Amino acid sequence: MTSNTKQQPLFTPVRMGNLELRNRIVMAPLTRMRANNPGHAPTELHADYYAQRASAGLIIGECTEVSPDAYGWADTPGIWSREQVREWRVVTDAVHRKGGLMYAQLWHTGAMSHPDFFGEELPMSASDVNPEQESVTPSGRKPTVAPRSMCKADICQTVVDFGNAAKNAMNAGFDGVQIQANYLYLIAQFLNSATNRRSDEYGGSTENRARLLFEITEAVLRHVEPDRVGIKIGPMHLSGPFAANADTLPDLEYVTGRLNSYGLAHLLLMGATTDFAGSPLEHLAGDGMYRHFRPLYNGHIIANVEMTQERGNSLIEEGLADSIAFGRPYIANPDLRERFLAYAPLNEVDWPTVYASGQNGYIDYPTLEMLTAGANR
Repeated sequence: MTSNTKQQPLFTPVRMGNLELRNRIVMAPLTRMRANNPGHAPTELHADYYAQRASAGLIIGECTEVSPDAYGWADTPGIWSREQVREWRVVTDAVHRKGGLMYAQLWHTGAMSHPDFFGEELPMSASDVNPEQESVTPSGRKPTVAPRSMCKADICQTVVDFGNAAKNAMNAGFDGVQIQANYLYLIAQFLNSATNRRSDEYGGSTENRARLLFEITEAVLRHVEPDRVGIKIGPMHLSGPFAANADTLPDLEYVTGRLNSYGLAHLLLMGATTDFAGSPLEHLAGDGMYRHFRPLYNGHIIANVEMTQERGNSLIEEGLADSIAFGRPYIANPDLRERFLAYAPLNEVDWPTVYASGQNGYIDYPTLEMLTAGANR
C-alpha cells in the first residue's frame, strides 16, 4: 500500500461550518492535567504541545471549565479569567503559526466535582444524586459525593457562564467552541433521567431534561456564530446512575434531531465507551452508533472512540462520518497525520505520564522524522 493521499479519505479536505479543514483528522479533546498553577491557566507547555499537533485538520482543546463553580478536575485549565484568556491566546497563536485550527471545549463538571474544590461545600448538579464515580482532586482520586440540587439562580448563572466562556474563547483566538454535553458532566447529568429527579421545567420529560443544553447552546450562539459552534454528545453505558436505561436512546435521538435547527458546525458523536452488550444500546456497538445517527443529523459528524486509521477511512468512505477524532493516538504521536500518510507505526503511550505534570510524556514524544534521522546516523 502506498502513501498516496487519494487512497485515504482521511486526507481529503472538508468544509466544517465556516472552516476549510485541510484533512479530516481531528485531535480529540484530551485532559492532561498540566495547568498546575493557582490561576488554572494554560502555560508555555500547552503552547508547545498543541503546536506540535497542528498538522491535524482541527484540534479540539482539552476540557476547559467555564467558571470557578464548574471546576472539578485537578490541574485543568479554565477560561473565565483575563489571565486564562491571555495565556490561551499564546496557545492559539502557536497553533496558527503552524497553520493549524483549534476549537475550545467548554466544560462544567457538575456532580463529578468534589467538596475539596469548594472549601468542603458540595458541588452542584440537577439533583442530589451521587454519580458513583471518581473525582480527580488535588490530593488524588476520591469517590464522588451526592451534590446539591441547583436552584433556578444557579441554572441561570451557569447558562450565562457558558456564554461568557464562549466569548472569552473567541477573544483568546480560538477558531470556534465545542460544548461538552457528553460523558458524566453537568449537561449529561441534567439529560439523564437517573441523575435528574427534578419536578420543575428542567426535569421529568425528555424536553425538560434537555432544556439546559439548549439554553446553553443559545447563550453560546449569542457570542459565536453557529458555524463556529459544535456539540460533543453520545449515549452512556457505565456504572451506577450512568448505566444506560430506557430513556437513554430516545433522549439522544430527540436532542440530535433538535440540534439540526441550529445550523451548527459539527456534532462530535461518541461511540461505545464501554461494552454495550445486554444493554438498551446493544445495537449501537461498533459502527452501529454512526449507522443509527447518521440519518438523524444533517450536519458534519465527527466520529470518536476507538478510532484507527483503517476504521476512520472506512467511516468516511461509507458516508457515516465526515471527519474522525483521534484521542489516545495523539497523546504519543504529535505527527499523527504524517504517520498515517506514511502508514508508519505509532509510538506507544507512556500511561503513568498521561495525568501528570511537566514535559515528560507531554511534549517529548519523538516524531517519525526524528526517529528516521536517528536511524540514519
